[in-house]
Amino acid sequence: MIQRIQTVYLLLAALVSGGLIWVIEYYLNGEGNEFVGMDENLYFGIFMGSALMSVIAVFLFGNRQLQTVVNRLNLLLNLFILGVYVYQSLMMSGETAVSEKGIGMFIPILSIVLIVLANKAIRKDEQLVKSADRLR
Repeated sequence: MIQRIQTVYLLLAALVSGGLIWVIEYYLNGEGNEFVGMDENLYFGIFMGSALMSVIAVFLFGNRQLQTVVNRLNLLLNLFILGVYVYQSLMMSGETAVSEKGIGMFIPILSIVLIVLANKAIRKDEQLVKSADRLR
């Protein structure tokens, strides 16, 4: 389980989704208040859900199809939060006070990349198992 590369990718995705929301700011509003992911319950819940789905996918190593489905749901969740952040970013640009967009908006993109890499490794494992079954 731990020796597989997709486990490393999924644990990194869980760390990114669940850990970085505590430290990286998403934007500074016009008053200079920084916004991090744990400030709003909706964002916090979505990121914790994404981290939980990544951890659950790690323990589904025996059922690769279900592991892939959980990863795809996690991708959809991250795409949703990315869409919300892009929408917020576009709506902030017309403010009267100058606001600053932070690097925290790239957390869902990093998580998406890690989950896609994990799905690719899972698919590779599935092909290896199928080829070994043909040899028997």
